[in-house]
Amino acid sequence: MSMRSEFREFVANGNMVDIAVGFVMGAIFRDLVTSLVDNVIMPIVAIPFGEPNFDAIVWTINDSQITIGTFLTSLVSFLLVALGLFFFFVKPMNVWRRRSGMDDDVEDGPTEVELLTQIRDQLAAAS
Repeated sequence: MSMRSEFREFVANGNMVDIAVGFVMGAIFRDLVTSLVDNVIMPIVAIPFGEPNFDAIVWTINDSQITIGTFLTSLVSFLLVALGLFFFFVKPMNVWRRRSGMDDDVEDGPTEVELLTQIRDQLAAAS
């Protein structure tokens, strides 16, 4: 099989398409959540603090400025994106897997020790 046809089969296999769709959806979701954080959540945070973000918080030590506020703004954004991913993707997927019985299939299979024992026994029988 030539490299070109092997690559074509790899791309057409479906896994590559699934990964590409997941990547694009993740990028779009990231932009959506970032917009939500920047334009809705952070202005709400600004109500008690008086600023739309924490970028103005700066620590000065020996004439060195540590912009801890920028880090805090990024941390809040990260936590909100992670919460959004959890509640809108991970949690519904876990509920769907439980309802469809996909988790049961994994638990019914042989354990790692049982598989290793079977391999050992087959190797012993073959030699």
